[in-house]
Amino acid sequence: MHKIRKLPVGVKSLAAAAVAIGALAICNHLVARRTERRHPPEGSFLVVVGVRLHYSDRGRGSPVVLIHGNVVTGADWNTSGVADLLLGNQHRVITFDRPGFGHSDRPRGRIWTAARQADLLYKALQQLGVERPVVVGHSWGSIVALALAAQHQADLSGLVLLSGYYFWTLRADVLPVTLGALPGLGDLLRYTVSPLLGWLHMPLLKWQMFSPLKVPSRFQAEYSTGMALRPTQIRATSEDGALMIPGALALRESYQNLRLPVSIIAGEDDRVVWKSRSEGLAEKIAGSELQIV
Repeated sequence: MHKIRKLPVGVKSLAAAAVAIGALAICNHLVARRTERRHPPEGSFLVVVGVRLHYSDRGRGSPVVLIHGNVVTGADWNTSGVADLLLGNQHRVITFDRPGFGHSDRPRGRIWTAARQADLLYKALQQLGVERPVVVGHSWGSIVALALAAQHQADLSGLVLLSGYYFWTLRADVLPVTLGALPGLGDLLRYTVSPLLGWLHMPLLKWQMFSPLKVPSRFQAEYSTGMALRPTQIRATSEDGALMIPGALALRESYQNLRLPVSIIAGEDDRVVWKSRSEGLAEKIAGSELQIV
């Protein structure tokens, strides 16, 4: 004890900081595991090129593949009512948790671009025996859907894009989350302060997502903030945020080559994704249908 008291103040401060960081990391890890037990996977799993993917495959009829955006998971299609609507119209509905979201893995050592995610989902659909589906992409998922169409449009029946990101622009809501994608620093943040800050920021994020409308009561009841703020999913959210602009840039030359049926839907008063982006995409894709709702 006498020796500890004689340690320089700076060393004591560093030791205290290390203990605090370690305690936070352990706490966040335990909270994440408890959250996963409370929200067990409701679908099935398959392994595609070494990646364990969680998916749901329900209904019979012409297949529709739903690709979710950032921050959320494949369950968002249930919360929104879209999956139930499609099932009621006699469709086979396939949803995935994209890599790192929900209960899907996101192996390190790979850069999970939209094109790589699209290739992964295409191979997953082949394993499931899904032929010529309509692919629906929302928000960040629209980049994956477009990448899938750019690579394999002959194997798709159509494309539906909802409030997507099609042309590179700087977005104030994306820049802060990209810190979690930085090597080293990102890991430190994800396991310490990022989950705490996320809990504080989540009410504002939900408001931004639905503004000027109110946050739907079903979303409030069913959306799991705890699942979204697990360190593993924060990593996926951060990396996807950092890859959003490169993803759009990589696709910009492919828009004019799309010949499959494409429906583009945008919100008149959407305050996150401007409708002008959807209008611009409609001009690039010949024969596409634009709906402003």
